[in-house]
Amino acid sequence: MQNFKTLKEFFIQYKWKYALGVLWLLIVDLAQLLVPQILRTITNLLEAGELTNQDLVKYCFYMIMAGLFIGVGRYFWRIYINGTSRQLEYYLRNKLFNHLQTLSTNYFNKHKTGDLMAHATNDVNAVRMALGPGIVMLTDAFFITLSTIYAMIRTANLRLTLIALLPLPFLAFMVMKFGKMIHGRFKNVQDAFSKLTDKVQENFAGVRVIKSFVQEEKEIGKFTDSNQHNFKMNIDLIKVWGAFSPLIQFISAISFLIVIWYGGMAVINNEISLGDFIALNSYIALLVWPIMAIGWVINIFQRGIASMERLNSIFNEKPEIVDAENPLELDNINGDIEYKNVSFKYPGSSNYALKNISIKVKSGNTLAIIGRTGSGKTTLVNLLIRLYDIDEGSILVDGNDLKNISLITLRENIGYVPQESFLFSTSISENIGFSFEEEIDEERIIKASRLSELYNNVVEFPQGFNTILGERGVTLSGGQKQRTSIARAIIKYPGILILDDSLSAVDTQTEERILENLREIMKSRTTIIISHRISTIKNADEIIVLDNGEIVERGKHEVLVGLGGIYKNIYEKQLLEDKIQNLL
Repeated sequence: MQNFKTLKEFFIQYKWKYALGVLWLLIVDLAQLLVPQILRTITNLLEAGELTNQDLVKYCFYMIMAGLFIGVGRYFWRIYINGTSRQLEYYLRNKLFNHLQTLSTNYFNKHKTGDLMAHATNDVNAVRMALGPGIVMLTDAFFITLSTIYAMIRTANLRLTLIALLPLPFLAFMVMKFGKMIHGRFKNVQDAFSKLTDKVQENFAGVRVIKSFVQEEKEIGKFTDSNQHNFKMNIDLIKVWGAFSPLIQFISAISFLIVIWYGGMAVINNEISLGDFIALNSYIALLVWPIMAIGWVINIFQRGIASMERLNSIFNEKPEIVDAENPLELDNINGDIEYKNVSFKYPGSSNYALKNISIKVKSGNTLAIIGRTGSGKTTLVNLLIRLYDIDEGSILVDGNDLKNISLITLRENIGYVPQESFLFSTSISENIGFSFEEEIDEERIIKASRLSELYNNVVEFPQGFNTILGERGVTLSGGQKQRTSIARAIIKYPGILILDDSLSAVDTQTEERILENLREIMKSRTTIIISHRISTIKNADEIIVLDNGEIVERGKHEVLVGLGGIYKNIYEKQLLEDKIQNLL
């Protein structure tokens, strides 16, 4: 139960709803205990020949009223207990999502999407079941059991009651043994479901790659293996639960058998009345549910505890990137950037991704970065937006240490266009205006789309800027997705604009127009362009060439060509490619 401490705030807020729900549940349980007593009275009067029509109507009325009261009471305890458990589901899912949003990028590098989806669905639901229906069953299991035993003693005698309840100690022992097994096996079920969910999510996301490489059969085989594992884990749980439930019922049947045999003998020997015998059987029937509920409670709570344990493992994760104790809240960032002897290793790696990087970029200038794949280009800008923190050296923005600037201020003043143009399954206008909480003027969206050379494509769509995109923007071409991402970055007129190889899917003529448009709006702002194309970066104020995480060449285009190094080699290859392309 220690795992549920995470929900302390929720319990404090909703304690009275739970208390009212439990109160209504106890009232209903007490009302249920009256029914056997009414049956007992009717039977005794009938046996004595004293039952009149008026008595029959009266006791039937009592039973109808008891039934109505039980029905009304059940409505209220369901509203207060089950309704509150739905509030818990809402609260817990929000808490999980909000917490995940605070975690650093590195956490999502280590944890699969499908696994996180399983936490947000199966695990949250298991906790809800434990703290909704589980509380109902727990209350019934204890209160009805104790009150029914008391009523049995008052109705018959202590000896008969004790004999009828002889199987219960054995039941308690079996519940403890089975509970441990259920807990372990349910964790295995949840883990298997996480892996299955992840496999499905990955296949749906990569369905175009699967089809283009004709790997459907292979992927079906992999899915079948994951599904088989999930099936096996569920069967292992069902085997335990399947043996547990009939065992509870068998023990209940033994109690019935004892009451029928021993109670029948007591009626024959005039030790108890026939009405007492009928009431006793009714109480045993009432005991069946709470005895079975003990099994359900163990099962549901063990599942809930296992799921809460998995959720707590996420809640206990702390973001690696956090604000300083008193972060700087700047109104605007001008864009002066300086890297001072920056070296960086990715978490868990012993190799440097960047080594001794020193760069100065003045506000309004353009820095271009080029290099082979894996040379550290994207890592360099990831450090600027603090997706990771540096190990050695420092980064200054407008003369302030990057770590001292609040994350919100920093990222609000940076327009970042990543290599992968991720778009949401919503309209084009909402994707472009993503950085704004409130709805923005269509004129601003149109202006941003013109600057990114997207406008002429969008107006050809039947719905224009209201066109709903498919998942990850699949309904747009690669170039259209990149230009939408550029529009999303420049619409907020950031102090620093970062283009991470974000023109690779655009033809050279469109690329030139986009860069020309950007020069106009970024005159007093800083631009960082990462590209494999020399044509994209040749007009930059400074170009740096990265190789194995180090700056090996730097300068303007003409200077770098004259050095005869890596840059010139890339330049000549691209000139040759262009000539061959023009001949075709």
